[in-house]
Amino acid sequence: MFVETEEFARRLEEMGELEQQAAYEAVGRWFAEHADKITHHTHLAPVHTATTVRLDGAEPMITDGPFVEGKEVVSGFAEVEVADLDEALRLARSWPACPVVEIRPAS
Repeated sequence: MFVETEEFARRLEEMGELEQQAAYEAVGRWFAEHADKITHHTHLAPVHTATTVRLDGAEPMITDGPFVEGKEVVSGFAEVEVADLDEALRLARSWPACPVVEIRPAS
């Protein structure tokens, strides 16, 4: 999962058009370079579009917004097929965008 921080979002927003274009092109190159391992990926809509359903009370509670409070939000994910955690870590280290990448096995 690609995790965006407030600082990263602010830096991206402050970039000029050409600098933003270069940043997006770097992400495109990353996906192209690793296409043989990526089985699915998507970019999520902005956090303000989220709706959360909490099922831990007597009745489900539906709220607008992300599932957690914080300064970091999941902005997208890629499902990759790799041999082991070491290979997943090599891919994560080469990610050119958001400053946090969470690796989680799929069940």
